[in-house]
Amino acid sequence: MTQATTAPSSTDTHTTLPADTNQARGIARYAIDFMASGTPDQSVLDRTNLFYTDACLCGVSALALRTNAPTILRAEALEYAVPAGHTGKPLGTATTHGATCFGSSQRVKAEKAILANSNAVREWDSNGTNFGYNPSLGHTAGEFGHNDFYAVPVAAAQMLGAGGDVALKGMVCLDEIRGRLAEVFSLKTYKIDHVVHGAIASAAVFGAMLGASEDQIERAIGMVVAHYIPFRAIRAGKQLSDSKGASAAISTEVAILSMKRAMAGFLGPRDIFRNPEAVFRIFEGPGQMFQKVGATSANTAKDDASPFDLVLARSGSDFAVMGMHFKLGLYEHQSAGALQAVIDLFTKNPSLLEQADGGAIRNINIIAYEPAFGIIGDPAKRNPTTRQSADHSMVYIVSTLIRKALESRKVNWKDLILTPYDYDRASIHNPVTRSLMDKITFEHGGDEYDRRYPDGIPTSMTITDTKGHAHDSGLVMYPAGHARNTTADLHDILANKFRVLGSLAGDAEAIIARFEHFASKSAKDVATVHDFEIQYKDDFDDAE
Repeated sequence: MTQATTAPSSTDTHTTLPADTNQARGIARYAIDFMASGTPDQSVLDRTNLFYTDACLCGVSALALRTNAPTILRAEALEYAVPAGHTGKPLGTATTHGATCFGSSQRVKAEKAILANSNAVREWDSNGTNFGYNPSLGHTAGEFGHNDFYAVPVAAAQMLGAGGDVALKGMVCLDEIRGRLAEVFSLKTYKIDHVVHGAIASAAVFGAMLGASEDQIERAIGMVVAHYIPFRAIRAGKQLSDSKGASAAISTEVAILSMKRAMAGFLGPRDIFRNPEAVFRIFEGPGQMFQKVGATSANTAKDDASPFDLVLARSGSDFAVMGMHFKLGLYEHQSAGALQAVIDLFTKNPSLLEQADGGAIRNINIIAYEPAFGIIGDPAKRNPTTRQSADHSMVYIVSTLIRKALESRKVNWKDLILTPYDYDRASIHNPVTRSLMDKITFEHGGDEYDRRYPDGIPTSMTITDTKGHAHDSGLVMYPAGHARNTTADLHDILANKFRVLGSLAGDAEAIIARFEHFASKSAKDVATVHDFEIQYKDDFDDAE
């Protein structure tokens, strides 16, 4: 490859990595510098901590209900124990070896602890979401992703013997790298799973925290992209499997292994973002081989550049995490607009709740955008039989929320929170839910809706009652939990979610306290953050 024609540049608040520079090395330099001298505003740290707490409560509750993949991967991790007092081969600046899993004090290989914890937080599909949207820079690729990767900086902090302030800063750095990559490159367009961005960020942050060099981090990122690209096959099919929820965890496991190998001297590929045969330039930018999925013609590279510039925050409040969104219960994020429409419509029209079996409702018509229509409106999802498929089915999610409203006669996010038990075997086959599902029609809103995403979650709903009256929600753009929602009491709703999920695993307040106010945690607190007993339940009949 030719030498870069433009140098990376930095201001007091941002670092810019132009397309014609070695961006893998630039990410490495950014991560090292950020961990040393980055100064995010307190608002950024607070929001990141809120996402971290949210993720951990999701993970602990998934383990408590003995869900399949988290149980298996946690057991696997505990087979890779690091003996007490073991020093082993030094890894960067680590003072100890290994990290811990939720509900355990046993140190295990870091990549295995990260695998187990990342999978647990993702299992419910209820933690935070990004939409890859930054119009101020024209970076609107719209790749979604999730806050699945906090196990990485926590593990690194445990290995360093560092406090919560260091771990929290690592979380900000990781979310910034993966969040900004999501703004400039849409993996899903090419049927590649969105977790690639998180794996790249995980390698960079883990290496930066443990003292890896720029060269080592660059080579680790090269290994991740060259060796480990997951496709969205894990999310396709009539009934989804454990692979869907474990994708981030498995990709992060190999990212940490890649970083360890690079630190041990393994020479992975360099300058991977400009490599003409790596995923980025195969599909976009100078000399792309495939202009669209299914194309067969190849072109010869004319220029030495990746498809995008990358802008990463160093200080202030303009960090990617500030644009990420919370889920207020268990549901696919693409359904949030429809759920808000249900709450709005029933609040204004309580007569729709008069009959507990939904008999006052004749029809429910939902209009939404792509990719919502294609992903959770897939006809194959109209008859889900597994939890993973049910939580990706618009008709099931909406019908379940309506059923709960009919049962409780309450219409708000806290009382109607969708919990794991709303996706168990009995709930998936609930006759009222199934009856409501049959009343739903789902339409694609076309360009009028598509052009408003990913700025918002453009959705509308019309419920027609048995008297023929149509009740229209109007266009919902920013439902509660969305970063641009200004009406919901987010902290109050999330506090309820944390209590509900925490109570599934034990003393909710005690568990929540382990993860809140993380910047004030001592090194001992971080070392023992997962050292609590999970109270397992045997009454959850998971529909697998």
